[in-house]
Amino acid sequence: MKNYTITVNGNVYDVVVEEGASTGAPAAPRVPKAPAAPKAAAPAAAPKAAGAAGSVRIEAGAAGKVFKVEASAGQAVKAGDAVVILEAMKMEIPVVAPQDGTVASIDVSVGDAVEAGALLATMN
Repeated sequence: MKNYTITVNGNVYDVVVEEGASTGAPAAPRVPKAPAAPKAAAPAAAPKAAGAAGSVRIEAGAAGKVFKVEASAGQAVKAGDAVVILEAMKMEIPVVAPQDGTVASIDVSVGDAVEAGALLATMN
């Protein structure tokens, strides 16, 4: 056990913390955030290429928000070229082409929230 003295807003508290043991008391409940307003379905279809999707999937490596779309359908890219830039925790994360080829479809729009593993684009 460890004893701590904590001052919060001028109030002094003596706290005893037992290491590695659980009291069995439930943790304070977390209050979930209010759900975001649903997006309209029509704009989501707009960025997709008119042709069929490519055979090579370009997926998000982390959850975030689409900050910028660097490539467009039909554009030739080299391995390592940025296709989409995600923003997560105030950092810009480039998602790059895994190989040389042509972008077949862009499946996201700027501002879209994406989860890790989400399909961002395809290429041939």
